[in-house]
Amino acid sequence: MTQTVERTTPAAWPRFRGGVYQRSEVNARVALPAKGAVPALKLGPLRIWPPVVLAPMAGVTNWPFRGLCRAFGAGLYVSEMVTARPLAEGREKTLRLADFGAGEAPRSLQLYGVDPHYVSEAVKRLVGEGRIDHLDMNFGCPVPKVTRKGGGSVIPARPRLLRAIVRAAVRAAGSVPVTIKFRMGIDEARMTFLEAGRIAEDEGCAGVALHARTAAQLYAGEARWDAIAELKAHVRSIPVLGNGDIWEAHDALRMLAQTGCDGVVVGRGCLGRPWLFRELCDVFAGREPDALPNFGEVSAVMQEHARCLASWLGEAPAMRDFRRHTTWYTKAFRGSSRLRAELTRINTLDELKRILDSAEQTEPFPLSALRVGRGKDGGMQKVALPADFDQASYRDSLSLDAEADAMHSGG
Repeated sequence: MTQTVERTTPAAWPRFRGGVYQRSEVNARVALPAKGAVPALKLGPLRIWPPVVLAPMAGVTNWPFRGLCRAFGAGLYVSEMVTARPLAEGREKTLRLADFGAGEAPRSLQLYGVDPHYVSEAVKRLVGEGRIDHLDMNFGCPVPKVTRKGGGSVIPARPRLLRAIVRAAVRAAGSVPVTIKFRMGIDEARMTFLEAGRIAEDEGCAGVALHARTAAQLYAGEARWDAIAELKAHVRSIPVLGNGDIWEAHDALRMLAQTGCDGVVVGRGCLGRPWLFRELCDVFAGREPDALPNFGEVSAVMQEHARCLASWLGEAPAMRDFRRHTTWYTKAFRGSSRLRAELTRINTLDELKRILDSAEQTEPFPLSALRVGRGKDGGMQKVALPADFDQASYRDSLSLDAEADAMHSGG
């Protein structure tokens, strides 16, 4: 049965005050599409409009944050990553990460695994217990602790192993659509994205997503959208999603126009700006978004986010978790350094409200904050690899160090 996820005029969160949306200079000349011109993203039985996916981010895309983003606009909102083996074994902490909010649909979960057996068992559990409507698999993690053991973004350099893991997931998922997300490759000399796309297509995946950076790039520099276009030309029968540098809604239009991709994946651009999803709904529907929020409106969103976290985690742990979000929400506002000095020590919702109420509520959103990086950053790295990585016997092997499935985020 086809499931449609569509809300062309999201109204769950009040519209911001009247005014004219201001674009950055980068997007000054981007043309809006005609109404109805942007098709839905089709992933198996799912129809996603607008064709926008929230990227999984560890410690961020829990169900309170997903619910807040969903209140601003439709799309596909993927859970933070969970690891296959502890999920297959039924460990309580992992099962909690795999929870969804009441009424959350479609339920989309990202899974990471290095062993086809445990991947299969984990997916069977998720599907058998009716926990998910969509499964995404992570093959993009660039963390040295993982890549040194052959996991994460190194797995696509071992096509036999990648194929075995993907095949295990797709077969266990049955009618639940499976997508995979990966990077361009390990580094400039070892690109893997075209073969990864072909394997996904061969093994029955419903779509692929490319983070257009190598593992060596981490999150530095500009994403290389030309690689997304190359993958789209190479993978013909399933949707291709582009990930990287969607800081403003109009960036998504530019990405579709330049690459021909079928949808976009939004990660760091929505940190401290969940209303980006409403702006994406607007531009894909052919209209300019609302004016950017003033500080008082940002404050209201922050407090709702914090309240939802507190209802899930309890007030004290929620406030500790929310401290980093306060940096993203207040970035570039006047006096934000003073605010952050206080906000990074909050312990209660009342403290949060008092500090936010002390700032100028009518201050407009700073345009300089639109394209300022959020979340993970860092320069180039030399990717840590297993000692025998360059031996053909290792690359063709299906075995992997057990430590390669340690929980890490990235992609």
